[in-house]
Amino acid sequence: MSRAPDHLPLPGHAAWRDKLSQLLESTGEGIFGIDMFGCCTFINRAGAEQLGWQTDEVLGRNMHELAHHTHGDGAQCGAHYPEHLCPIFNAFRNGLPCRIDTEYFWRQNGTAFAVEYSSYPIVEGGAVQGAVVTFVDISARRRVEAALRQAHSVLEQRVSERTHELQEALRQLRELSAYTHSVREDERTRIAREVHDELGSLLVALKMDVGWLDKRLSEQQQRNADAAQTMRETMRGKCQSMSRQIETAVNNVGRIITDLRPSILDHQGLWAALDWQAHEFVQSAEMQLDWQMDVADAVPIDEKAAIGIFRIFQEMLSNVGRHARASRVAIAIQADDKTIAISVKDNGCGADPAAFEAADAYGVMGMRERARHLGGSIAITSQKGLGSAFYLRIQLLKP
Repeated sequence: MSRAPDHLPLPGHAAWRDKLSQLLESTGEGIFGIDMFGCCTFINRAGAEQLGWQTDEVLGRNMHELAHHTHGDGAQCGAHYPEHLCPIFNAFRNGLPCRIDTEYFWRQNGTAFAVEYSSYPIVEGGAVQGAVVTFVDISARRRVEAALRQAHSVLEQRVSERTHELQEALRQLRELSAYTHSVREDERTRIAREVHDELGSLLVALKMDVGWLDKRLSEQQQRNADAAQTMRETMRGKCQSMSRQIETAVNNVGRIITDLRPSILDHQGLWAALDWQAHEFVQSAEMQLDWQMDVADAVPIDEKAAIGIFRIFQEMLSNVGRHARASRVAIAIQADDKTIAISVKDNGCGADPAAFEAADAYGVMGMRERARHLGGSIAITSQKGLGSAFYLRIQLLKP
């Protein structure tokens, strides 16, 4: 059995050069070599094509002067790129590799493209002889990164805007809540004062009259006939006065109860309550009323929805009474099995539409919140000198 030789012959340099050439040509990355003067010693076809040259046109050329001579972006965009600052050259001159993805190479036609390149020194016999450089066009990657940054920036802007909107909505909600509590307390105070001032004084007067009657009745037996007749007439007058005071007290109690919750809403329903409220309002405000109501095809409204609609209607009229300085108001109410539509238009002084969007327009905010809770919306149109119009529209959900 024969024994293999201890040393196998190495292939010839031509064979290795041919294999190396095939390897360089098979890759899509640009690859070139430079000597200590920065001149090209070899370049593959992919590298030459990316630079816009033929392979034989690049050999022997200074690669920095050919493709790396000018800054491509940043504050120095378009400025000359000195060779002594080039990371490619510094890498082999200092014997240290580098990898850069923030610079640009230039094509023969004068256009630049973003590159990621690596430069590795070629060392023979312990001495640096040059460098081999690989590079790839990353323009598409840069565009994607720029698009992602833009999308991220837009998203951050939208998140910031939405956060601001939510914060503003929360602030308005807190202010509306505070305003609601304030209105509730004011209403309680008003009712307490009316009960004290109106009913209290009436009841005190009644108590005094009852005390007077009791005292006079106890003295009746001691008086003669003429005095008794006079006393009877006086007592009759007192009884009539007490009757009037009791009637006034009953009327005041009824008015206070009606302000809190009209009984007509419970006994006759929403449409009768709206009719009553509209005519009560124009009578007390001394306005002319254009009235339209078409609810023949209306479906029954549950109690909570009826209360909400009634309160919105009250606030519409309250706005007319407080701000419009109008002489006429037109009210139209339409309802069927699908929608409820209420409009209140006045011929008053009007206002800037922005006034109804102000942060302190609590009445309007309250109407809109009630309408939104009912699945509806409030629209307002107004022009100075031409009056205002409030529109409530509620889309009824089919059972």
